[in-house]
Amino acid sequence: MKIAAADFDYEYPEELIASCPAEPRDSSRLMVVDRATGACQHRLFKDLPEYLKPGDCVVLNRTKVLSCRLIGRKSTGGKVDLLLVGQREPGVWTALSSGLKAGMILNFPGNANASVEGLTPEGEYILRFDRNDLLDYLDVHGAAPLPPYIAKRKISGPEDVSRYQTVYARDKGSIAAPTAGLHFTDALLKTLEDKGIALARLTLHVGRGTFRPIQAEDAAEHVMLPEWYRLEADQAALILRARSAGGRVISVGTTSTRVLETLAARPQGITTAEGETKLYIYPGYEFRAIDGLITNFHLPRSTPLMLASAFVGREQLLAAYSEALSRRYRLFSFGDAMLAV
Repeated sequence: MKIAAADFDYEYPEELIASCPAEPRDSSRLMVVDRATGACQHRLFKDLPEYLKPGDCVVLNRTKVLSCRLIGRKSTGGKVDLLLVGQREPGVWTALSSGLKAGMILNFPGNANASVEGLTPEGEYILRFDRNDLLDYLDVHGAAPLPPYIAKRKISGPEDVSRYQTVYARDKGSIAAPTAGLHFTDALLKTLEDKGIALARLTLHVGRGTFRPIQAEDAAEHVMLPEWYRLEADQAALILRARSAGGRVISVGTTSTRVLETLAARPQGITTAEGETKLYIYPGYEFRAIDGLITNFHLPRSTPLMLASAFVGREQLLAAYSEALSRRYRLFSFGDAMLAV
């Protein structure tokens, strides 16, 4: 079935792009969408517990964002701005940048250097650093990898390293935040648990695949890049226990959703697992694992928008977006949230 990518375009005013997060985290706005009727309610994220029931299970992605933006100088003297996107082997990384050539030497703060070895077929530069402990180095000298639409509106500061991170982040490996989780506070998570709502955690390291835009005119032809995930046995048990007792599985973000749906499609279902997923969810997909979705407002022609459209319905979702725009909801990574049930 052909799906016109143009049907997932919408116009939005630039001033609604959130360049800074809400403080406190759970003071962001929450649009609650009833999938059966399309009706919308307008609340704050801290009101989320009112829409969940004892026995439900909320599934969180506990990946931790790397401080993987590096700014340095070329050996020729010009500035270089890198987004590291993946480690090939110790000390060898791929990166997004511009104007680099094979053989060029790059110099970074803390006396770190890298040589450019070439390009991958996907257009990423291959860099060989003069140290293998790059994760420790990034903790000290790297900057938060804010999305381009935020980075062009503000200079990344030390506060972004912690704020572009969920409060429950644990496993290092993402080059972008699972942004639906940015609204949770420790107090809100405790409120959910006190209400009898299970909190299950999995890991999907967000890579280029999640935010690479859809270029094909037929959106069904888009191909996701692989992203690594893991679900541990005790966390799988929480999800299965909720489902078997009649509770709902509420996924926090499109990344958590893609892990759950990847596992649910296997003969063995949702059990402990580790691997890579290239699952691309777009309208027409039949959901097996989730009953509700917490997500942000996404860019046009993006794979998260396609997933949300598949879950809510394209026309209902875009109608909700239109209402959100009219009510001045804040958009994208640092923006407001939606709960669809």
